[in-house]
Amino acid sequence: MFVVLGATGKIGRATIGELRRHGAPVRAVVRRQNSADDLRAMGCDIAVADIQDSEALSESMRGATAVQIICPTGVRADDAAAEMKNSIRTIVHALDRNRPSSVLAISDYGAHLASDTGITLTFHHLESELKKLPAALTILRSAEHMENWSRVVGHAVETGVLPSLHHPATKLFPTVSASDVGVIAGELLLSGVHAPLNIVHAEGPDRYSVEDVAWTVGELVGRKIAAREMPRPDWIPALARGGLGASYAELVAAMYDAHNAGRIDVEPGGDVRQGRTDLRKVLASMMKGFL
Repeated sequence: MFVVLGATGKIGRATIGELRRHGAPVRAVVRRQNSADDLRAMGCDIAVADIQDSEALSESMRGATAVQIICPTGVRADDAAAEMKNSIRTIVHALDRNRPSSVLAISDYGAHLASDTGITLTFHHLESELKKLPAALTILRSAEHMENWSRVVGHAVETGVLPSLHHPATKLFPTVSASDVGVIAGELLLSGVHAPLNIVHAEGPDRYSVEDVAWTVGELVGRKIAAREMPRPDWIPALARGGLGASYAELVAAMYDAHNAGRIDVEPGGDVRQGRTDLRKVLASMMKGFL
């Protein structure tokens, strides 16, 4: 039995789709029963568990041979890092109680670094805790999701300016469709590899700059869009306007500081798997209302 946490998210759904396409048995772990109708229609067993509910989470993993985990992000938490660490503690406890033979964890580019990476440091902690378990561990480090541009493309279409925390706007950076991360995860789960530790990086078929994103948005809507490097003092207020709490916004800003310093990338010598979805396809999908 494959157990997938975060089953209703883009990554989880794509993983489940890949597993079910091959006829694999799947238990989808959801927070609410009423969000699972499509997963049930795909042939999934459904378990309802909140990440903070240790007993329910442990029960959801009962009988699992492999578990895919993803740590939820507390974007509005008063102390986002502490909340995420508490979630990690609960997940690891549930895994330790059930002892599946393999675990696949969705992590983050740069998680091999032990300091000064903002929100990515939480994934370093996740990886460190999982390595203590007696299970074959696959860590799938995801590049930045292409879908994150949905937060600012509307503003870009309205104003003709695409703001970004990536500096400079010409710098190429790794990015990937969230759904491709899920497909790659499904492929890894189905591969049957049971090495004690397997670290894989997932990014898209190409790397892009903010200027590439602006050009693609402009081509899709038929107007010129200029890429703009947002000044560092404006980052936290802009992230707050986007719905992030102060604690999480500070962690995101610190991550982009590390990105812009060239520290967030594939671990030297690391295995890289490339998804098939390019940036234009993702942007076109999220901009249907503007086209």
